[in-house]
Amino acid sequence: MKASGIIAKAVTRLFLLALILAVVPLFQADSSKLQHLYLVTSSKWLFIFPIILIGGFVYFFVRCTIKKYTEPDSNWLLVLNTLILMAYCATLFARVYQLTMAH
Repeated sequence: MKASGIIAKAVTRLFLLALILAVVPLFQADSSKLQHLYLVTSSKWLFIFPIILIGGFVYFFVRCTIKKYTEPDSNWLLVLNTLILMAYCATLFARVYQLTMAH
């Protein structure tokens, strides 16, 4: 198997594991704090980039899985998209964790 396929599988599995591990503290938190967590924005376009990131991840993940990680270009795009999505999720998690649990 080519290196791009191995790296794509590893990064994708790492992302899914990190996503599962990030959800656990949110269920252990005081639910009253999470109920008072609101998103207030001045622009409705704020959510378009996270939606594009998530949609791109789903698209490339399904495409690479169907093609059995044989297309190096799709593999590298999946790796790049997943790394950017991991960085976005880490900053989002840090902010939610700060607002709900750090006192």
